[in-house]
This record gives sequence, C-alpha cells and structure tokens, in this order.
Amino acid sequence: MLAEFLLFAHVVGATVLLGTGAGIAFFMAMAHRTQEPELIAHVAGTVVIADAIFTATAVILQPVTGYLLASIIGWPLGEGWIALSLILYVVTGLFWLPVVWIQVRLRDLARAAATAGEPLPPKYFRLYHIWFACGFPAFIAVIGIVWLMLNKPSITLF
Repeated sequence: MLAEFLLFAHVVGATVLLGTGAGIAFFMAMAHRTQEPELIAHVAGTVVIADAIFTATAVILQPVTGYLLASIIGWPLGEGWIALSLILYVVTGLFWLPVVWIQVRLRDLARAAATAGEPLPPKYFRLYHIWFACGFPAFIAVIGIVWLMLNKPSITLF
C-alpha cells in the first residue's frame, strides 16, 4: 500500500513539474509578446507565486518520494535509468534556479516600468532572453526524466 501511495505521489509530482513548467513558460511568453509592462508585471507576479507554491513543493518532494519508492521496491539508486534521472534532475535544477531569480527580476523591472509609465528597459529584454534560453534544456531534461520513469530502460552508466 505504501509503495502505491509513493508511486502515485511521485507521478503527481512529475506531472506538476512538467505541467507547471510548461504553463509558466507559456504565460510568460504570451505576456512578453505584448510588451505591456503592467500586464507583464501581473503575469510575472503570478508566475513567481506559482513557482513558489507548486514547482518548489514538487522539487522538494520528488527526490523524497523517489528515494522512498526505490528503497521499498528494491531499486538501487545506481541503476542506470535512476542514475540518469538523477543527473537530469540536477541539470533541471541548474537551469531552474536562475530562472526563478530571473522571473523575480522580470516582474520587478516590469512593475517599475509600469509605475513610471515607461517602456520596458533593455535589461528586461536581456534577462528575458536568458530566461527563455534556460527553459529549453530544463524542459527537455524533465521530458527525459518522465520518459526514463515510464520506460525504465536498461542503461549502464558506471
């Protein structure tokens, strides 16, 4: 029964990571296209909250549920597909952490521009391009993790 609960929690966590990440990227990109500081500030503010509530919670729970599930089932963490999933998880985190900081900065820059009644500053666009570029490897890594979890291929890494 515990294994089934952990599996369910782990799958829900993976779904939250994938879905929230894709949703955040979509809404930020759509808001950015308007180049309207007030709208971008609002959307970015919501995105920062969503990342804090949903993504951060899933980021913390995924390794916990994964470790407990692997322990109960008897999968060693050095198993190829698990080890590769963990590597991809770290890669995702290395791209996600700067993205969180960038989202806060994008929100603040858009708020300042909206308050001043000015267009978005050049720094906003530089940060947005970095944010956008960081999303691709993180998203691809999460897709890879989900594929590995579903298929559990025989992989020899070490």
